[in-house]
Amino acid sequence: MEIHQVIFWILSLLTLSFAVGVIMSRSPINSVLFLILTFFSISAHYVMMNAQFLAIVNIIVYAGAIMVLFLFVIMLMNLNSDTEPQKNFLVQFAAVISGGALLLIFVAALKSSFTGLEGKDINLIESTDIGLIKNLGQKLFTDYVFPFEIASVLFLSAMIGAVVLGKKDKVLQAPK
Repeated sequence: MEIHQVIFWILSLLTLSFAVGVIMSRSPINSVLFLILTFFSISAHYVMMNAQFLAIVNIIVYAGAIMVLFLFVIMLMNLNSDTEPQKNFLVQFAAVISGGALLLIFVAALKSSFTGLEGKDINLIESTDIGLIKNLGQKLFTDYVFPFEIASVLFLSAMIGAVVLGKKDKVLQAPK
């Protein structure tokens, strides 16, 4: 095994163990910290694929901004285990059924994506330029310009909606 494969398998094992830590942790704060570690290990995978821009954006946007937002929400919610209501059996059964259906969909998607790859040799050592900023920008603004514009309009409308919802209404007071 070459060094790239060893690093890939170590990073994959770390990513999966951090992801399991997110799910299995009893404390929401620890789950968020495990999620941050998961994002960092995914960014290391991006660096291995020569996609440095995606790695930096992943760290700045997800591990930085969104995780800070999650931490604030968790701290503001004041989650205590003694005040958490118990779910009835029907809700737990529905959760197990939907989780099993999701697992079945994931297995079917993985199976269909791996069919036909048995005979192909994928060379991971030779570097490609697909993850570089120049090529990413060129692809984004030529082939994917319409979805990019739709996403920008969606984000703009979400920002306007957040401002409208967060705006305090002026209370009219009667003159004395």
